Amino acid sequence: MGADDTENLDGVDPAQYGDRIADVYDEWFPGATAGRAEPEAMAEVLAGLAGSGPALELGIGTGRVALPLAARGVPVSGIDASGRMVAWMRAKPGGDTVPVAIGDFVDVAAPGGPFSVVYVVFNTFFVLLSQDDQVRCFANVARRLRPGGVFVMEAFRPDLTLFDRGQRVNVDALDGDEFRLSAAVHDPAAQRVRSRTVSVTEGGVRIYPVELRYAWPSELDLMARLAGMTLVSRHAGWREEPFTAGSLTHVSVWQVAGG
Repeated sequence: MGADDTENLDGVDPAQYGDRIADVYDEWFPGATAGRAEPEAMAEVLAGLAGSGPALELGIGTGRVALPLAARGVPVSGIDASGRMVAWMRAKPGGDTVPVAIGDFVDVAAPGGPFSVVYVVFNTFFVLLSQDDQVRCFANVARRLRPGGVFVMEAFRPDLTLFDRGQRVNVDALDGDEFRLSAAVHDPAAQRVRSRTVSVTEGGVRIYPVELRYAWPSELDLMARLAGMTLVSRHAGWREEPFTAGSLTHVSVWQVAGG
């Protein structure tokens, strides 16, 4: 790890996480995990909601969902802060045909539209680090949707029991010559989680910063109402599992009027 890898870990900018993790992202998160569907299954649900499209992904990353969605005939555009993440998508079959805007997705400034579906998955909405930015994102999504269009979000339900005295350390991988752990601190007043994933291999040590501002499902519903959208469904996963007090994730769908 060189000197540049240790600088500016505080105050993470929108591109920093993606730029650092791009080279290992698909390897670390290859597909389904506990409580999470395969990207193919996610694309199937989104295709059903989009109809003939078009669709817009906020935080398109390496195209894990956008590419299978496009393969189903839905025109897809994307926004991502990290050019390195998008470069990985461009190297995949079909990845060079997806229009992508590089920038902070809070403004929802992307080619195309109005959209039938705008979606954000893998907890990516929570990288917006203030309530104001999250509210503004909802409003901007509503403006880019066609009448009757929907905003789809996959996110975790906050579980404060994960933290002991506001801290958490977890071993994420211990395989072959790699040891990977994550350390996090929790600020309940700001609803902020600051974490660092540390990867140790024979090649050296690398640090991957993550900053999140979580929101409760009821808070997200209020943001949607302020933007003129109404909750039409909420499930614990992409297979329409019931959302209950014990659910750790949710897939929520809000709709703008009309259509």
